[in-house]
Amino acid sequence: MTATLLRLARAEAAAHTRFGALGTVARFGPLVAVASGQHLPTDTAWHDGTGTPNPDEWAAFEAFCAAQGQAATLNLLSHAAPALLPDLNGRGYGLDYVLHAYTHDFASPPPAPGWPVHEDPDPGRWAALAAQGFGPGTETIMRLVAGVPGTRRFVATVGGEAAGTGAYATEAGVTALHGTATRPEFRGRGVQAALLAFRLAQAAQEGADLASVFVTPGSGSERNVVRAGFRLAGLRLTFTRRS
Repeated sequence: MTATLLRLARAEAAAHTRFGALGTVARFGPLVAVASGQHLPTDTAWHDGTGTPNPDEWAAFEAFCAAQGQAATLNLLSHAAPALLPDLNGRGYGLDYVLHAYTHDFASPPPAPGWPVHEDPDPGRWAALAAQGFGPGTETIMRLVAGVPGTRRFVATVGGEAAGTGAYATEAGVTALHGTATRPEFRGRGVQAALLAFRLAQAAQEGADLASVFVTPGSGSERNVVRAGFRLAGLRLTFTRRS
């Protein structure tokens, strides 16, 4: 799985720059950092899966974050953790959270969507609907996600009513699925499964040969991606500097 994780890390680091379209993007060796100026969850860095930052690169990354008024936060995949942990520990970083990284290689076709799904050309409308699923306080981040260049936005309907959202963006043949949310009144009815299946089919038609998704361990979302044919590839680890 190391080769898959390396490919995924490179794609995530490259795609991460899109979140800096309205802010700042900076590179420090293998670290790709973004600052939106809005103190959003995307104001982080991604490790591209290759190499270890040297002391000057670590210091420059941390100075960049301080100048932007944001915490020095780093996302990395588990294959890179052994090499980075000594520096992370020595520089005062602590583990914030862990997500499971799943991939789908399109070796088998996805199941047919159980509910109608369509693409939404209106980023503002999609963001407002997604925020209903993710909950209060997510409106700003969903507007950013909806407007990121290269993002395709989808809506599932139940009985003709918009029930849930999903999105994806493709980088170097890797389609990253994200923005998946279901309005509370439609949960437990297969909306997320429909959005997974539809997006996999669309990505395959685009020519992608790998799809990825990050999920909370033990969640309903994890059960959905396993049923959709995804396989666990590793972990996504998020560290933040405490001192």
